[in-house]
Amino acid sequence: MLFFDDTPSSACTTASDVQDLAAVDQASPPTDQAPAPTPWPEARRHVIQMSGGLGSFFAAVRVAERYGTSAMTLLFADTTVEDPDLHRFLRDAAAFLELEVVRVCDGRAPFDVFDDVHFLGNSRVAPCTKFLKQKPCRDWLKANCDVADTAVYIGIDHFEARRTPAILDEWKPWRAGFPMCDPPYWDKDTMIAECRALGIEPPLLYKLGFKHNNCGGICVRAGMTQWRHALKVFPERFAEAERREAEFRAKHGDHTILRQQRNGLRRNLTLTQLRQRAETVQTSIFDPDQGLEQTGEEHTSGGERRSA
Repeated sequence: MLFFDDTPSSACTTASDVQDLAAVDQASPPTDQAPAPTPWPEARRHVIQMSGGLGSFFAAVRVAERYGTSAMTLLFADTTVEDPDLHRFLRDAAAFLELEVVRVCDGRAPFDVFDDVHFLGNSRVAPCTKFLKQKPCRDWLKANCDVADTAVYIGIDHFEARRTPAILDEWKPWRAGFPMCDPPYWDKDTMIAECRALGIEPPLLYKLGFKHNNCGGICVRAGMTQWRHALKVFPERFAEAERREAEFRAKHGDHTILRQQRNGLRRNLTLTQLRQRAETVQTSIFDPDQGLEQTGEEHTSGGERRSA
């Protein structure tokens, strides 16, 4: 299967861009009550945001079952740090749908974006999402599609349905649909089983214990549990993230991907500290982060604080 490389030029990013992203990320805080399923948009052309995960693949399958594949595009934004098996899975998924993958790529890695915008991504605000995924996909849509007759489809499932209002606003003026938020409601284990039933081996990262197949398991949106797991499974990848975080801190001050809370006090937690703690207690039966929690407060490089 072939990949079409429709690569836009690298984006110029500013502090105001990051502030806009923060506003989007905080526009729809989690709630106990998920919103009702969003009606599917009426459109002639259907563009699937193929993340490399099972949710987006089965979103494509459901769109194909309803509309066919003659007007469908599988659009993949490459962050340059994906696990190699993600590309294998994309090829298998596209072959099953008898389509080709359209690849867009800004050219930078997530930490390159953080350096450019002077903002270290974290669980609440991740500039890499905007500049490595959303903007390249929007650029491709603008160049190749008509907003009046095109719908984009996102692979989030019913268990993340609370995110749909913010995503709908984020994608305007393009109309967005969420096929996996409709019945039948599938959890990740069901998707893995259904994928194998189709004769496709699921992405490797799921087998290795990761909840998502993105950024090679090294995602700034993850919490301490996943970072400790990444240290165990991919020590070289963790070491590279640790190095890049340290370089960012040397340039911009005491900013970290993770924060911890104990006895009501919040403080930054570097990846180096997390690794050292894990190495110290690796033979202990106790959780090294017992009593700690990652907070939703993040810092800009200028020292400004935002509360989640």
